[in-house]
Amino acid sequence: MSIEARDDLIGTTPPELAGKIVISIDAMGGDRGPAVIVAGCAKSARKNPDIGFILHGPREVLEPLVHKRHIGGRCIIEDAREVVTMDTKPSAVMRRGQGTSMWSAIDSVRNHQASVAVSCGNTGALMALSMVRLRKLPEVNRPAIACLWPSRSAHGHAVMLDVGADIRADDRDLLQYALMGASYARNGLKIPRPRVGLLNVGTEEHKGRPELKSAQALIADAAGSGDFEFIGFVEGGDIPRGGVDVIVTDGFTGNVALKTAEGTASLIRDLLGQAFRHTILSRIAALLAYTSLRRLSKRTDPRRVNGGVFLGLNGTVVKSHGSADATGVSAAIKLAFQLAQAGFSDRLAARVASTSAPRQDKA
Repeated sequence: MSIEARDDLIGTTPPELAGKIVISIDAMGGDRGPAVIVAGCAKSARKNPDIGFILHGPREVLEPLVHKRHIGGRCIIEDAREVVTMDTKPSAVMRRGQGTSMWSAIDSVRNHQASVAVSCGNTGALMALSMVRLRKLPEVNRPAIACLWPSRSAHGHAVMLDVGADIRADDRDLLQYALMGASYARNGLKIPRPRVGLLNVGTEEHKGRPELKSAQALIADAAGSGDFEFIGFVEGGDIPRGGVDVIVTDGFTGNVALKTAEGTASLIRDLLGQAFRHTILSRIAALLAYTSLRRLSKRTDPRRVNGGVFLGLNGTVVKSHGSADATGVSAAIKLAFQLAQAGFSDRLAARVASTSAPRQDKA
């Protein structure tokens, strides 16, 4: 089943997907190709009867994959002939990217045909296109990328932002990140009153750069109206301990922390594997502990928390890891569905708008 890009569909859900929450998928982004992305869509479709897809890419490539996975009744194909590669510069995409699957996927959200866009593609290009096609919310200076971080909390995860959208952030930006992160935790993780912490080199009030000290006061003042609990400064070691639900930082620090954590998790998995293969007795121990090790593997599997959310735009975009397999793609789609189901985009816009008055007072 396919569909042409038609003006009469702008602002409406495609009739083939009536009654579904529609997710727009850049089917050509990522390192593993469209077969893995369509497989991820099929995995999500089997688990969730309320989801529908608009797949963006060359029709002759996608139609056989859709037919193979038996999801023709749950998706339509928007023919997009060009592809944004992982090494394409964002500036080039801005000039010549109109025919790409990434551009088309974002435009489906812009035209209200889909609720959320998901892409495994080039992060820089995706952010640049999202900002141009969806536009920033009026009160947002710098959008942020939020990711889920495994923790010991009852919810199992914390939200960290920014993890790479912009390396800079002043006190007002950090305040907006706190509001957006709290809204994400409330709608994505179902935490009624999120605990928000500001990442610093220490928990003492006198530590940190001037913008952090100023941001601390702003976030504390906004906590009541923002319906979150501000616990003050937190350190890197506090992130996985479970005492905080939202970690606020600039994109430079957040991205370094994220990549360090991913590398550390990979190292621990490799070292455990080596340890359990070292001797016959250790291999027997691995067999005896198989159930527990499998539970640990699932708990620390980055594929199951795959998906960074672009916050601060007039629409929701989820960035999946470029090397995601079908399980990872399905996890990103699940996150997109949950945010769409909660009306996250509208709620986030209302929450961020609450900072406009203080900004005008300062000006």
